[in-house]
Amino acid sequence: MGSAVVLYITAKSSPLTSLCFASKSNPNFNYSYLASIPNPKFHHPHRYHRRRPNVIPLKSSSRSPSDTECPVPVEQQPINEYQNLSTSFPFSWASGDFVEYCSRLLATGVCFALFIGLPVAWFGAVGPDSEPVKRSLSAVSSGILVVTIAVLRMSLGWAYVGNRLLSATVEYEETGWYDGQMWVKTAEILARDRLLGSFTVKPVLSRLKYTLVSLAVSLLVCIVLLVNVDETQTRSYGEAGVGVIPGAYNDDSARSFEPDAFCGEPVIPL
Repeated sequence: MGSAVVLYITAKSSPLTSLCFASKSNPNFNYSYLASIPNPKFHHPHRYHRRRPNVIPLKSSSRSPSDTECPVPVEQQPINEYQNLSTSFPFSWASGDFVEYCSRLLATGVCFALFIGLPVAWFGAVGPDSEPVKRSLSAVSSGILVVTIAVLRMSLGWAYVGNRLLSATVEYEETGWYDGQMWVKTAEILARDRLLGSFTVKPVLSRLKYTLVSLAVSLLVCIVLLVNVDETQTRSYGEAGVGVIPGAYNDDSARSFEPDAFCGEPVIPL
C-alpha cells in the first residue's frame, strides 16, 4: 500500500506553530522539523514592531557665531563677577542675613578697639590715669573708623558690579590693560543682568549706604565728646593756674619757697 502522510500541528504557548510530517513506513514516527510559520492567533504586528517617533530636525540658526557667543572672558563677565563677589571676604557679609551682618561689623569694631586702639591710646600718651574718658573715647573712635573703612570698601565693590550688571555694554580686556574692548549685550543677557542687579545688588547697596550714615553719625558723636572733654580739662587747668599740672602745684608749698610773691595776701588758716 502506498505510504500515508500524516500532518501534525502543535499549538504551544509560543507564537509559532510547528509543521511536522511523519511516514507510516517508519514505526518509530521520527518526526522531522520542516518549517515554522507564525501563528495568526498569537501574532500581532504592533507587538514586536514599534513605530519610530517622528524626528523633526532642528532648523539651523540664522545668527552668526559672533552674535550668539560672548567674547568677554569668563572672569570678566558681570554674572561671574557677581558670583565671585558674593562669596568673597568681606563682601559676602553685606549680602547675608541682616543680624549676622551687624554682629560681624560690631565684632570687628570691638576687637580692633580693645586689642589695638585701647593699648595705643592708653600707653601711647602722657598721663593716661588722669584722662580715662578721653582714652576710652579714642579707642572707640578707632574701632568705628576701621568698620567705616571696611563698609566703604564693600560699598565700592558692590557698586562696581552693580553698574556692570545694569549697563548695556561691557568693557573688558583681552590680554592686558592696553587692548581694552567693548561688547554690547544681547537682549537676553541684558534682561538677565538687569533683573539680577535690580533685585539683588540694589538692596545690598541700600544696606551699605544706611550703615555708612550710621557709622558717620557715631564717629561724629565721638569727636564731639572728645572735644568737650578737652575743653573741660583745659578749663580745669586754667582755674588751677596757667601752665600748672594738676597734682604738682600747691599754694602752701609755693608760699614757703617764694614768700615775697605772696606779700599782702592773707594766709588761709587750715
